Amino acid sequence: MRLRGVGRRYGLGGPWVLRGVDLEVPPGSLTRVEGRNGSGKSTLLRLLAGIDAPSTGRITGRPATAYVPERFPAELPFSALGYLTHLGRIHGLSRKAAARGAGEWLERFGADGYAGTPLAELSKGTSQKIAVAQALLAAPGLLVLDEAWTGLDQAARGVLDTAVAERVADGGAVVFVDHDPRRLAGAPDRVLRVTETRLVPVDTDTREAPGTAGGRAPAVPGPSASAGERPSPAGTRPGQPTAPAAAWVRVEAEGAPGAELPAGLPDGAVREYGPAAHGSGSGEAPADPAGPVVRLTVGAAHSDALLRTLLTADPPWHIRAVTTIGVAHEPAEEPQEPTEAPKEKA
Repeated sequence: MRLRGVGRRYGLGGPWVLRGVDLEVPPGSLTRVEGRNGSGKSTLLRLLAGIDAPSTGRITGRPATAYVPERFPAELPFSALGYLTHLGRIHGLSRKAAARGAGEWLERFGADGYAGTPLAELSKGTSQKIAVAQALLAAPGLLVLDEAWTGLDQAARGVLDTAVAERVADGGAVVFVDHDPRRLAGAPDRVLRVTETRLVPVDTDTREAPGTAGGRAPAVPGPSASAGERPSPAGTRPGQPTAPAAAWVRVEAEGAPGAELPAGLPDGAVREYGPAAHGSGSGEAPADPAGPVVRLTVGAAHSDALLRTLLTADPPWHIRAVTTIGVAHEPAEEPQEPTEAPKEKA
């Protein structure tokens, strides 16, 4: 599959979301796509999946493709098994093969007990399992995953990790976006970043995207590049400082009584856990706290994903405070623990 000079914008004269994208997606490849929120990652995945058409440029050689969107339309008038069987038929399977495959994937994701449940009555986590299962039913030549792990429990995330590895081993191509930087760490053949409407390769040794030369992003390596060959940052010299790191964001949230942190959180660290986490600084817990309170610290690029996961949990978490930590122009290797105020002498 090839993208040549592909660009996408919404509406006549609207700003370009993507522009000048040149990309090859060979069989048996695993590609991770990164970028800040709103950079155009989902637009790129929709173009790859054939959901959107490019405003300019060409896409050729697309194989049989399956797509897991960021949001699953749970209001469809099907049961879980009926929906998967219907999608299997659309993917070209016989009715018998579609029903058999639907049952197998429901069982594999631990959702076979919901086979006859209407989609509208499923929990968000189970709905996400159905969304993923429909994409895996027909062993597609290209599997496109837009934050498909979000909302899945730990066991289901492991099942999807294994399914991705199986697809690649069988010669399928997989392109994915996920807010957890540890997702399939070390497995992707390449990591790409969407930045300023361009698609650039990421040097996974330094986690830096190469700089631009002449105002244009460097070409993305095609399938002819060996796994060890990665372009060097343009305009940099050995030992030269890299681009400054982004700031960190600390989110303080309160859950309902007995609530546990939702699955699928981005790379967050629990720094405090307990009713005193949102105290005024005196260390005293508020009277009659509603539920558990946590402070989570993530990179600024993942703050929106963290907030979305907390707010869309069932029941949703209450966001008490959002605080930026560090300075955006100074690298921050680790989020810093909050320092305690000096205690007054008795």
